[in-house]
Amino acid sequence: MVATQNPIEMEGTYPLPEAQVDRFMFSLRVAYPSIEEEVRIIKARRTAVGKATAAIGTEEVVRLQEHVRGVPIADSVVNYAAALVAATRPGCGGPADLHKYIAYGASPRASQCLVLGAKARALLAGRFHVDFADLKALAAPVLRHRLVLNFHARADKIDADTLVERLLASVPQEA
Repeated sequence: MVATQNPIEMEGTYPLPEAQVDRFMFSLRVAYPSIEEEVRIIKARRTAVGKATAAIGTEEVVRLQEHVRGVPIADSVVNYAAALVAATRPGCGGPADLHKYIAYGASPRASQCLVLGAKARALLAGRFHVDFADLKALAAPVLRHRLVLNFHARADKIDADTLVERLLASVPQEA
Protein backbone atom coordinates (compact mmCIF):
# COMPACT_ATOMS: atom_id res chain seq x y z
CA MET A 1 0.00 0.00 0.00
CA VAL A 2 1.46 3.35 -1.02
CA ALA A 3 0.01 6.77 -0.35
CA THR A 4 1.22 10.31 -0.79
CA GLN A 5 0.41 13.32 1.29
CA ASN A 6 0.98 16.91 0.34
CA PRO A 7 1.33 18.89 3.58
CA ILE A 8 0.56 22.21 1.88
CA GLU A 9 -2.59 21.46 -0.12
CA MET A 10 -5.36 19.81 1.89
CA GLU A 11 -8.20 20.56 -0.53
CA GLY A 12 -9.98 17.30 -1.24
CA THR A 13 -7.80 15.27 1.14
CA TYR A 14 -8.42 14.36 4.74
CA PRO A 15 -5.95 13.21 7.40
CA LEU A 16 -6.29 9.50 8.16
CA PRO A 17 -7.25 8.37 11.66
CA GLU A 18 -4.31 7.10 13.73
CA ALA A 19 -5.52 3.49 13.41
CA GLN A 20 -5.28 3.71 9.61
CA VAL A 21 -1.98 5.62 9.57
CA ASP A 22 -0.49 2.86 11.75
CA ARG A 23 -1.06 0.35 8.92
CA PHE A 24 1.62 2.00 6.77
CA MET A 25 5.05 0.50 7.41
CA PHE A 26 7.11 3.63 6.64
CA SER A 27 6.62 7.36 6.37
CA LEU A 28 9.30 8.61 4.01
CA ARG A 29 10.20 12.24 3.52
CA VAL A 30 10.86 13.13 -0.09
CA ALA A 31 12.85 16.27 -0.81
CA TYR A 32 12.30 18.55 -3.77
CA PRO A 33 14.20 17.49 -6.88
CA SER A 34 17.44 19.17 -7.90
CA ILE A 35 17.37 21.41 -10.98
CA GLU A 36 18.86 18.59 -13.06
CA GLU A 37 16.27 16.12 -11.80
CA GLU A 38 13.47 18.57 -12.46
CA VAL A 39 14.68 19.09 -16.02
CA ARG A 40 14.55 15.29 -16.53
CA ILE A 41 11.02 15.25 -15.09
CA ILE A 42 9.91 18.00 -17.46
CA LYS A 43 11.46 16.28 -20.47
CA ALA A 44 9.97 12.91 -19.54
CA ARG A 45 6.52 14.46 -19.31
CA ARG A 46 6.78 15.73 -22.91
CA THR A 47 7.41 12.27 -24.33
CA ALA A 48 4.85 9.66 -25.25
CA VAL A 49 3.46 7.50 -22.48
CA GLY A 50 5.16 4.12 -22.34
CA LYS A 51 3.51 0.82 -21.61
CA ALA A 52 3.84 -0.48 -18.08
CA THR A 53 5.19 -4.00 -17.70
CA ALA A 54 5.48 -6.15 -14.62
CA ALA A 55 8.93 -5.96 -13.06
CA ILE A 56 8.35 -8.92 -10.78
CA GLY A 57 5.71 -11.62 -10.51
CA THR A 58 3.47 -12.51 -7.59
CA GLU A 59 5.35 -15.73 -6.84
CA GLU A 60 8.66 -13.85 -6.66
CA VAL A 61 7.18 -11.27 -4.28
CA VAL A 62 5.94 -14.03 -1.96
CA ARG A 63 9.34 -15.78 -2.13
CA LEU A 64 11.16 -12.55 -1.26
CA GLN A 65 8.77 -11.86 1.64
CA GLU A 66 9.44 -15.34 3.03
CA HIS A 67 13.19 -14.82 2.60
CA VAL A 68 13.07 -11.51 4.52
CA ARG A 69 10.98 -12.99 7.33
CA GLY A 70 13.52 -15.82 7.66
CA VAL A 71 16.48 -13.54 8.40
CA PRO A 72 17.77 -14.33 11.90
CA ILE A 73 17.68 -11.65 14.56
CA ALA A 74 19.30 -11.85 17.99
CA ASP A 75 17.13 -11.56 21.07
CA SER A 76 19.10 -8.48 22.15
CA VAL A 77 18.19 -6.73 18.90
CA VAL A 78 14.51 -7.71 19.23
CA ASN A 79 14.56 -6.45 22.83
CA TYR A 80 16.04 -3.14 21.64
CA ALA A 81 13.28 -2.76 19.04
CA ALA A 82 10.64 -3.42 21.68
CA ALA A 83 12.32 -1.00 24.10
CA LEU A 84 12.48 1.76 21.48
CA VAL A 85 8.80 1.47 20.68
CA ALA A 86 7.72 1.09 24.32
CA ALA A 87 9.71 4.21 25.23
CA THR A 88 7.41 6.25 22.96
CA ARG A 89 4.41 5.44 25.14
CA PRO A 90 3.66 7.87 27.94
CA GLY A 91 3.48 6.06 31.25
CA CYS A 92 5.68 3.18 30.08
CA GLY A 93 8.95 4.30 31.62
CA GLY A 94 10.52 6.17 28.72
CA PRO A 95 12.26 9.54 28.99
CA ALA A 96 10.07 12.25 30.53
CA ASP A 97 11.41 14.95 28.19
CA LEU A 98 10.13 12.84 25.30
CA HIS A 99 6.71 12.14 26.83
CA LYS A 100 6.13 15.82 27.42
CA TYR A 101 5.42 16.06 23.68
CA ILE A 102 3.60 12.78 22.94
CA ALA A 103 -0.14 12.26 23.38
CA TYR A 104 -0.02 8.65 22.12
CA GLY A 105 2.99 6.47 21.43
CA ALA A 106 3.55 3.77 18.85
CA SER A 107 1.61 0.51 18.83
CA PRO A 108 3.05 -3.03 18.77
CA ARG A 109 2.67 -2.90 14.99
CA ALA A 110 5.56 -0.41 15.03
CA SER A 111 7.81 -3.02 16.67
CA GLN A 112 6.84 -5.55 14.03
CA CYS A 113 7.50 -3.10 11.18
CA LEU A 114 10.79 -2.01 12.70
CA VAL A 115 12.05 -5.60 12.88
CA LEU A 116 10.74 -6.58 9.45
CA GLY A 117 12.22 -3.48 7.84
CA ALA A 118 15.54 -4.12 9.60
CA LYS A 119 15.60 -7.66 8.21
CA ALA A 120 15.06 -6.36 4.68
CA ARG A 121 17.72 -3.67 5.18
CA ALA A 122 20.23 -6.26 6.36
CA LEU A 123 19.61 -8.39 3.26
CA LEU A 124 19.94 -5.37 0.97
CA ALA A 125 23.31 -4.67 2.62
CA GLY A 126 24.43 -8.25 1.92
CA ARG A 127 24.15 -9.40 5.54
CA PHE A 128 22.23 -12.38 6.84
CA HIS A 129 21.58 -10.98 10.31
CA VAL A 130 20.03 -7.83 11.74
CA ASP A 131 22.21 -5.29 13.55
CA PHE A 132 21.31 -2.49 15.96
CA ALA A 133 22.28 -0.06 13.19
CA ASP A 134 19.46 -1.43 11.01
CA LEU A 135 16.90 -0.59 13.69
CA LYS A 136 18.36 2.87 14.23
CA ALA A 137 18.35 3.63 10.50
CA LEU A 138 14.66 2.74 10.23
CA ALA A 139 13.45 4.24 13.51
CA ALA A 140 12.34 7.56 11.99
CA PRO A 141 10.55 6.15 8.92
CA VAL A 142 8.75 3.58 11.10
CA LEU A 143 7.89 5.84 14.04
CA ARG A 144 7.38 9.38 12.67
CA HIS A 145 3.79 8.81 11.57
CA ARG A 146 2.91 6.70 14.60
CA LEU A 147 3.68 9.31 17.25
CA VAL A 148 0.69 11.49 18.01
CA LEU A 149 2.16 14.77 19.18
CA ASN A 150 0.39 17.07 21.60
CA PHE A 151 0.01 20.82 21.90
CA HIS A 152 3.36 21.20 23.69
CA ALA A 153 5.17 19.76 20.67
CA ARG A 154 3.49 22.21 18.31
CA ALA A 155 4.11 25.12 20.69
CA ASP A 156 7.80 24.25 21.07
CA LYS A 157 8.15 23.45 17.34
CA ILE A 158 9.20 19.86 18.05
CA ASP A 159 8.53 17.33 15.29
CA ALA A 160 8.46 13.54 15.36
CA ASP A 161 11.94 13.21 13.82
CA THR A 162 13.42 15.27 16.64
CA LEU A 163 11.70 13.03 19.16
CA VAL A 164 12.99 9.89 17.43
CA GLU A 165 16.54 11.30 17.62
CA ARG A 166 16.07 11.89 21.35
CA LEU A 167 14.62 8.40 21.70
CA LEU A 168 17.64 6.81 20.01
CA ALA A 169 19.98 8.81 22.25
CA SER A 170 18.17 7.80 25.44
CA VAL A 171 17.32 4.11 25.00
CA PRO A 172 20.31 1.86 25.67
CA GLN A 173 20.99 -1.06 23.30
CA GLU A 174 21.20 -3.45 26.25
CA ALA A 175 17.48 -2.91 26.96
